[in-house]
Amino acid sequence: MQREHGVLPAWINELRLAYESGAHGQFVLYGNVADRFPLEGRLVSLTRYLEARLLGTFHIVFLYDPGNGLSLLRGGERFAQWPAAEKIQPWPHDPREAVELISRYLRYQANLRALGRGGDEHVAVILRGAELVLPASRQGDFATASLASLVRDWAAEPPFSDMAFASLLIADNLNDLHPLVANNPRIDRVQVPLPDAESLQQCLAQLRLDHPKAFAEDDAAAAQTLAGVSLSALASLVRRRAHEGRVLGPQDWVEAKKDLVETDSAGLVEFIESERTLDDYHAQDALKTWLRQDMALWQAADLRALPKGYIICGPVGTGKTYLVECLAGEAGVPVVKLKNFRDRWVGSSEGNLEKIFRLIRGLGRCIVFVDEADQTLGKREGGGSDGGLSGRIYSMIAQEMGAADNRGKVIWILASSRPDLIEVDLKRPGRVDVKIPLLPTTSVAESAGLLKAMLKRFDLRLDSSALEQLALPLLLTPGAAEALAVKVYRQVRTAGLDALAALEQCLQGYQPPVSPQVLRFQMEIAIREATDVAFVPESLRALGQEVVAP
Repeated sequence: MQREHGVLPAWINELRLAYESGAHGQFVLYGNVADRFPLEGRLVSLTRYLEARLLGTFHIVFLYDPGNGLSLLRGGERFAQWPAAEKIQPWPHDPREAVELISRYLRYQANLRALGRGGDEHVAVILRGAELVLPASRQGDFATASLASLVRDWAAEPPFSDMAFASLLIADNLNDLHPLVANNPRIDRVQVPLPDAESLQQCLAQLRLDHPKAFAEDDAAAAQTLAGVSLSALASLVRRRAHEGRVLGPQDWVEAKKDLVETDSAGLVEFIESERTLDDYHAQDALKTWLRQDMALWQAADLRALPKGYIICGPVGTGKTYLVECLAGEAGVPVVKLKNFRDRWVGSSEGNLEKIFRLIRGLGRCIVFVDEADQTLGKREGGGSDGGLSGRIYSMIAQEMGAADNRGKVIWILASSRPDLIEVDLKRPGRVDVKIPLLPTTSVAESAGLLKAMLKRFDLRLDSSALEQLALPLLLTPGAAEALAVKVYRQVRTAGLDALAALEQCLQGYQPPVSPQVLRFQMEIAIREATDVAFVPESLRALGQEVVAP
């Protein structure tokens, strides 16, 4: 394969080493394969990039994609010397016909070589959209399986394995590809990552030359800010801003990153930037001290005592999401919230997860937030009702959460009102190291403080001492307090009452939004899950002794 001067991406060097050493002749390239790549001052497709950076010494390069069929990127004159070439009219569009034609040509070259009449041509094949040609969703289809078998032969069977032949299969997600190919030990799987800071800096430098109207004088930190953004999305943004005559400033890069990441993820994640810190969160002093210490360790890159994950548990409405936002603001990192990645098509859910993991790794330091984790993370024994999907999801998430190279880069935070339903292996140290219970108020003073904070959001200011004189409910959650504050505000606006009188009226006949039995049960579970009893108010610690389902 062609050698180039200068520094090339690690994945390119990995591919070249595997081919030149003879370890592999077939490769599956997956991941950020739909992006653009810098080449001689331009952004080009992966196909063009591979041809220029890796395949410059190959005599013949075939290209097949489902839309355009089979074609030649290089070597038309050499290919025309094949006696059967003149009969190929038109070039095949059907994938099986294309694979069979390439195989026949390779066998012809092998025969020439055996006869001592040449056959030393270096031949490469690029198969774009491999997951469309060989989809995992059609594992039981004989036609697809037989085609996968033919492609797999290129990797290991003579004469293909004895020739100067390389086949590059390009797929968005490895899990979308037929297992006969994706799981073949003779095929090298190479992940194309999202661009790193250096690649982004190079791209920005070229875009600055091409579109100077979109750039401010000082944008040195832009590449670090844009970690996790694809080059194609970045180029589109710059071109649009240049056309509008609008300059991209520091805050624009932050907002652009959020929009570009969510767009590239196709709605699989929600990107959250938080300005809150733990100063905005009211909790046990022991808990806030612990969390602040963890964030300080993270910022100092002292990882030996840093947890890889947290579980935030407690009754519904206790502010689990709010705590995550405060933690993110304290650490100064983005939050990636997983949305619904499950799909009804076979293999699509796994492919979606693969895309999410790729995005997370490309972001650098971030927090991954999984709400309703007991429902989202799957089960070790998924049962047959979903075709084993739950078990596969569980396996993928467990592997990613436990990945050693993610320590210090990614912190997983799972939130659930039923942490007892989360698989034990997902909650073990090494995946989740700290379990945090969030609990309702346990005294009138706590209820007054919580209500005071909620009413302040509606510009209703009441003194704590006045609130404590009222018959405030205990076991009040932030969600319930917010609902009560909305009701008070409504009374102030519609009935003309002052805030205190409106609150007194709303407290008459007050019913908690969650039944006391369910609330108590969820509190008991959260207390039993707690990593440290110091996280639990003394008045509630006895609840963790016995748990009886409602």
